[in-house]
Amino acid sequence: MLDIINDFLSGKVLIPLVLGLGSYFTIRSRFVQLRYFIHMISVLHGSWHTGNHHLSSLQALTLSLAGRVGTGNIVGVGIAVSMGGPGAVFWMWMTALLGMSSSFFECSLGQLYKRCDGNGLYRGGPSWYIQHGLGKRWLGTIAALLLLVTFGFAINGLESHAVSHSLNNAFGLSTTWSGLTLSLLLGIVFVGGIKRIAAVADLLVPLKVIAYIGVTLYVIVLQIDQVPGVLLSIVKSAFGLDQAFGGLVGSAIMMGVRRGVFSNEAGLGSAPNVASAAKIAHPIAQGVVQAFSVFIDTIIICTCTALIILLSGFYAPGFEGDGIALAQNSLAEVVGDWGRVFISVVLSLFVFTAMLYNYYLGENSLRFIFAAPHKSLIAYRISVLMLVFWGSVEDLSTVLAFADITMTFLALVNLIAMTLLFNVCMRILGDYDEQRRTGIKTPVFDSSKFSDLDLDLIAWPAIKNPLPPKNPADRPPAKAQIA
Repeated sequence: MLDIINDFLSGKVLIPLVLGLGSYFTIRSRFVQLRYFIHMISVLHGSWHTGNHHLSSLQALTLSLAGRVGTGNIVGVGIAVSMGGPGAVFWMWMTALLGMSSSFFECSLGQLYKRCDGNGLYRGGPSWYIQHGLGKRWLGTIAALLLLVTFGFAINGLESHAVSHSLNNAFGLSTTWSGLTLSLLLGIVFVGGIKRIAAVADLLVPLKVIAYIGVTLYVIVLQIDQVPGVLLSIVKSAFGLDQAFGGLVGSAIMMGVRRGVFSNEAGLGSAPNVASAAKIAHPIAQGVVQAFSVFIDTIIICTCTALIILLSGFYAPGFEGDGIALAQNSLAEVVGDWGRVFISVVLSLFVFTAMLYNYYLGENSLRFIFAAPHKSLIAYRISVLMLVFWGSVEDLSTVLAFADITMTFLALVNLIAMTLLFNVCMRILGDYDEQRRTGIKTPVFDSSKFSDLDLDLIAWPAIKNPLPPKNPADRPPAKAQIA
């Protein structure tokens, strides 16, 4: 029953909505993810640290990638290719290009409506922009609960199951000891809060990404003569033009879109929680950075997995097996048995950093629901660690369907909020565009131009002697001007 409900919600409701709104956001913003693509990299320049206890834009990016780059980039791609053929990769690319705009807008809104939490840190996400942008705290609380249940609990248990069984297959390690070790390591990081989580992500995320890209480049060099044919097969089979995969075009579209959406999480409401923690000069700048993280996740990392599989010669239409087995056997076919070990080690890194990210999403939700969540935070940490151990030794396939359903409801709430706040975000984008047009390389947000919005003036102070806004719609009400 859960599978039937999940297939209907994700296939008939969520995916069309994500693609439809992603297309709308892209067109209305004049393809912001493309026209600001080079600018995405320049925004990160010089943002290695903030000089204080806040997270930098780069730290928020690595923490976001910690969550986006997870089992879906290996297991999910393997499933998509085995069920939809090479064409599924093409539709993952298309989904990512649209998802970049969705992530841009949700993370910009998260930054715009973020709040100082009293401990010198910023908090934000869908719950915050629903409360302060739409004035509906009750709906923000529902979003926080869905986020807590989906990421904090369910997905962490599933991630634990994946990594413990992968290590068992590669090294023969006991799932019990793997679960205990994983719980211990996570507990050490959890008690350090967001700063320690970000520090670990800063170390592990570049390591896992560079290592995975490096091995993929090695496979490409070894199989260089097959690369043009594989790329052509991806495009041809996406439209049913490859005879070997002609009957899979429907599956290619569905699997490519579905795995793309759930891999990069664009529009699902998770990434804004992390993006909001960064200290940055303008909300749009962090939206630009987070759009880049979708590109890294899907266009780069997912493509790496697809190329490893398709260049190996191991994969054939009708392959029966799970995604991790397909990736392991494919790499081993090219480089030898150490390929299976490498996939297991990389998957472990992917999962560990993703679990840190998932934990933070749940903690952020608790801090929205409760003003001072000290006791509930301790209980939450203990519960997560217990669930991690339980997931390592038990089959949680039922939990997977439940998690997909709660994630779908979270995405629906978030997408509705994004749509209702879209014009607000377009005003902020207009301010950013205007400053860029005047030659300002690093636009600065002046909250006095948007005094009609419920903003935290500690997070976004007014600039002294600001220039009058050029857009009449951005002028504050007369009463606010007098005040």
